Amino acid sequence: MNSATVRNLLVRGMLAGLAAGLLALAVAYFLGEPQIDAGIAYEDAHSTEHGIEVVSRTMQATTGLATGILIYGVALGGIAALAFCFALGRIGRFSARATAVLLSLGALIAVYVVPFLKYPGNPPAVSDADTIGQRTTLYFLMMVLSVLLAVATVILGKRLAPRLGDWNATIAAGSFFILAVGLAYAFLPAVNEMPKDFSANVVWEFRLAALAIQATLWASFGLVFGYLAERVLEPRTAGTGHRSATVPSAPASL
Repeated sequence: MNSATVRNLLVRGMLAGLAAGLLALAVAYFLGEPQIDAGIAYEDAHSTEHGIEVVSRTMQATTGLATGILIYGVALGGIAALAFCFALGRIGRFSARATAVLLSLGALIAVYVVPFLKYPGNPPAVSDADTIGQRTTLYFLMMVLSVLLAVATVILGKRLAPRLGDWNATIAAGSFFILAVGLAYAFLPAVNEMPKDFSANVVWEFRLAALAIQATLWASFGLVFGYLAERVLEPRTAGTGHRSATVPSAPASL
């Protein structure tokens, strides 16, 4: 895969990330913001200290939310596009669109779902502000471990495939991933700072909204980028109405 193709895919990845960010923004605004408001209301009712509001809540829920999610989407799209360039042809002889979807699904699980199940997000006022550094460190440690284990799982599956067959190799590699993640869950410390009188429904709905935002972001990115990548890598043959059926092999270099 030459540098011009990589550059084209990078641009399309960022565009796909922007489109995915717009969809995730709608989910965040309609599902996530009401739970944040509920958390803020709880905090205001139980706190005697009220600082100066530098940025209004309205600005946070509109311009601030849009800026953060869209920038995140574009950055995610660029990084995922580069990962796609490396993965294409190396994880199996899948088409460009199938590779993009599988990559997005794997990233959703490894980057978000696995760390989220160990250290789920909480609405405002639920966590202790003095432990934010510890909680952030533990979350990113779990995320790094999850990504490394996901990469090791893919490598293990490919090495076992010639001896066990694709299906058995997939089962064996998947079992390794689940076991390794379970051990990480067991050894990493738990964080439980939930106030006893905080609404369990608000926490549950906040976490569901957070999961829905990430699922929307990654799923829409995979579908949009898969389509755009296919247009680059499998263009219509000149003078015909048929798309080239050639599946790219593993790129020699980026």
